[in-house]
Order: sequence, then C-alpha cells, then structure tokens
Amino acid sequence: QVQLVESGGGLVQAGGSLRLSCAASGRTFNMAWFRQAPGKEREFVAGISVSGGSTHYADSMKGRFFISRDNAKNSIYLQMNSLKPEDTAVYYCAARNWNIVTGPNYDYWGQGTQVTVSS
Repeated sequence: QVQLVESGGGLVQAGGSLRLSCAASGRTFNMAWFRQAPGKEREFVAGISVSGGSTHYADSMKGRFFISRDNAKNSIYLQMNSLKPEDTAVYYCAARNWNIVTGPNYDYWGQGTQVTVSS
C-alpha cells in the first residue's frame, strides 16, 4: 500500500522560508503539492514528473516556491521562500500514476502538514 508522509511544516514569519518534505513508500510516481486554507478549496501548488525533468507551478507560486525530488529517497520537496500570511494552509503531498494535473485527481494523498505564516 502506498503511503505519503509529509514533514517540515511549522510557524514562520512573513518573508521567511520553509522546506517541506514528502516521503513515499513503494514505487515512484508523478507527484505534486497541494494546499488548503481554512474555508477554501484545495489548490494545486506545484508538480514534478517521475524523472524530475518536468515541473509545473501555480502562477501565484512561480518564483517563490520550488519543487524537487530525490528518487533515491523516493521523496519530493517544496522549498518555499518569501512566505506571506496568505500562504498559511495545510500542505498536502499527492501522487499520481499519470501525468501531472492541476486538479485533485490524484491516486494517493498524504495526511498534510500545517504551514502558518505570521505577519
């Protein structure tokens, strides 16, 4: 059974940085990060192909967030810089057998990690 375990969330001041990690069990997948703020729908943040050669970002995250992966560790990462209070959300790792999509049609999800950005 595939399991995705996120880590690295926490409390940070505006302008700061955090690095999230997601460790996957089993084989490698196309993977992505989503986030969900209170009262809002879950939204796509960034995705990365199995090889790591293709990445996709939501427009609002381009230039601030960077997704990467280490297939030797079967893990992906999200480096978040210049954080803003509106980045406060639960961040989820997701895995998919097919191409990266920005909708929530992923096969596996992690439990989420809270990121809180104070002003």
